[in-house]
Amino acid sequence: MLEIKNLHVTLGDSPILKGINLTIKSGQVHAIMGPNGAGKSTLAAVLAGRDNCLITEGSITFKGSNLLDLSPHERAGVGLFLGFQYPVEIPGVSNMNFLRTSLNAIRKYRGENEVDTALFLKKLRATAELLKIDPEMLKRGVNVGFSGGEKKRNEMLQMIMLEPCFAVLDETDSGLDIDALRIVAKNINKLRTPERSFLVITHYQRLLEHVKPDKIHVMTDGRIVKTGGPELAIELEERGYASFSDQKAA
Repeated sequence: MLEIKNLHVTLGDSPILKGINLTIKSGQVHAIMGPNGAGKSTLAAVLAGRDNCLITEGSITFKGSNLLDLSPHERAGVGLFLGFQYPVEIPGVSNMNFLRTSLNAIRKYRGENEVDTALFLKKLRATAELLKIDPEMLKRGVNVGFSGGEKKRNEMLQMIMLEPCFAVLDETDSGLDIDALRIVAKNINKLRTPERSFLVITHYQRLLEHVKPDKIHVMTDGRIVKTGGPELAIELEERGYASFSDQKAA
């Protein structure tokens, strides 16, 4: 589904990604772990189409097409979703209207009819209940006044409603207590299908204990230096990132 080859990216005058190679097949869940400043969030931003990331070398293929040819809204249209590390607030735009407008924009891009309002509201309310989101929060501005955990659960609500085929989750577990973490993990697992893939970016093993990834990648200094199975997260917990910092790119 996603293939990244020799990706080099700079921000300003600073090289951030220094030759990323990554392949994620349909139905797979991959996790990237690494210290602060490793380039994890930059990779997520590049996939979403952030315009201040300068790609100096390499390619990204998504579902057989060049992802770099698509604008951010086109990437959403073909099924890409980004869960932000720091979800932004959008005053004056209610969660309900934001989601309905976003979903209809995606459907329009795909040549589909607008969503049936009654069915949309029914699914929205049921999903909010599963995520322990107060129905009144659906009427409030997007993320306005939300706690960190509420913002992350709200992003899960967006992901479930928009039904992407590829979701990039940038530190979705940060700021979550144990109960909220379990709720988020449960709903990620519910969305796992042979047609949907995930790239989960995290610092910690705790999310991966609930969301069992097919592969884990260690990123340091803009490079993926090691790839392994779930046991790699345990190794990281025991040894830390410093022990991987001098390894060559995978």
